[in-house]
Amino acid sequence: MVAEGRLLGLKTIVTGGAQGIGEAIARAFAREGASVAIVDLNLQGAQQVASEIEASGASALAIKVDVTQPEELAKMVEEVLNRWNTIDILVNNAGGWYKSFSIVEFADDQWDQIITLNLKSVFLCSRAVAKHMMERRKGRIINIASRGGVHPTSTGIANLAYVTAKGGVITFTKHLATQLAPYGITVNSIAPGTALTPRVKKVRDAESLKRIAEKNPMGHLIEPQDVAEAALFLASEGSRYITGINLNVNAGQVMI
Repeated sequence: MVAEGRLLGLKTIVTGGAQGIGEAIARAFAREGASVAIVDLNLQGAQQVASEIEASGASALAIKVDVTQPEELAKMVEEVLNRWNTIDILVNNAGGWYKSFSIVEFADDQWDQIITLNLKSVFLCSRAVAKHMMERRKGRIINIASRGGVHPTSTGIANLAYVTAKGGVITFTKHLATQLAPYGITVNSIAPGTALTPRVKKVRDAESLKRIAEKNPMGHLIEPQDVAEAALFLASEGSRYITGINLNVNAGQVMI
């Protein structure tokens, strides 16, 4: 039973919470006393994470949601409010990409799909909870961006739409932070470097991961838990006057 913690009693939504960085954030928040709604298209995965969180003594809820669909997001907010009466923290983590294309190979629909999933979804999810947070004059929004949204790779093989979207997330974060600051709401982003998530381990072999790690000044790749700890700080009272920042978590991969 959770009796204390940095997020004790706070109600949280984590999108893309069924695996990888989102799962690590959901578990870390629950460990620190938060109730967590795990939002994902993979309902079975979300239910598994929620079940394990509840078994640890915290409160969790699994919801199947397409974060690119405003109607589904409205139902998500309604379900969370019906369960817990409030929303204190939103973590916009859902996103991703699976293949890189040169600019001459990029089809219009591929570009639009990636931009919608990684950037428009952050706008839609933030809008869905903003009214509630503004009425309470309290809240935290944490957006998961990417190192690629800060600085290009030396090889130039990143997915152009993905890194463009993540750069947009960082800019969106700063402007939304300015807009919501008078309501006591902070908005920040985190830009992870290459992280050892299940997806990354699936698409990259051990040798390529070793080469990436060796290029980092600290000689390591980050783990999902490293991003979760950064999110914990931005969600906690210790960051109450920090807003509009982008926090790089990348073992020195990019310093800016």
